[in-house]
Amino acid sequence: MVLYIHFLSVCSLSQYQVGQLYSVAEASKNETGGGEGIEVLKNEPYESDGEKGQYTHKIYHLKSKVPGFVKMIAPEGSLVFHEKAWNNEYMKDDFMIKIETWHKPDMGTVENVHELDEQTWRTVEVVPIDISNKEEDYKPEEDPALFHSIKTGRGPLSPEWKNELKTDCPCMCAYKLVTVKFKWWGLQTKVENFIHKQEKRIFTNFHRQLFCWIDRWVSLTMEDIRRMEDETQKELEEMRQKGDVRGTSATDE
Repeated sequence: MVLYIHFLSVCSLSQYQVGQLYSVAEASKNETGGGEGIEVLKNEPYESDGEKGQYTHKIYHLKSKVPGFVKMIAPEGSLVFHEKAWNNEYMKDDFMIKIETWHKPDMGTVENVHELDEQTWRTVEVVPIDISNKEEDYKPEEDPALFHSIKTGRGPLSPEWKNELKTDCPCMCAYKLVTVKFKWWGLQTKVENFIHKQEKRIFTNFHRQLFCWIDRWVSLTMEDIRRMEDETQKELEEMRQKGDVRGTSATDE
């Protein structure tokens, strides 16, 4: 099952890179505590075959964040899974979540940006995300329809904000291709649908936060971000070992 999510942002590609990394670190804190959350094992530069980037290895402790029907069948310890930069590993070949992202300096107008074959493309569900719409995890302080940036002058976003952008206003689109395979008989469709709904929920909440936190990160450099990531890695481990479970919880359907 494949989901194709379009997210349009009022910032440039270079700004989005900083804002995304800042928001990942902050959002990770909001989801960590009481023995659950995110454990960062590695976060370091890599270079391979001329390609440079950042390699991360994280462990997600998620027992409270999955629905009851999964908890009932999941073996002890199976709700701890690894993310190694480009893929998620859990239940070996029986369960796979793959998220492929293209960031483009456009208004979300490119169709099939991942160049899927025609047969696969026909099975894809395209889901545009508008961060100005209220969602199930609504928080007034993270509402782009209310927020105004002091540093950039952006916001609040009206229902027609995409049509009202000025020609000199930076914009970009994140195209996310979410592929889910769950091969447990009797639960495949239910689990795949649940995961796709949660991915949309996570992406929507994350990008609403990214926009509303813009005054916190818009002046940061990549050096600032890397220092923050190092500090956050230590802070997450302390938070995971104490306090109460925090963040988004699953709802059964």
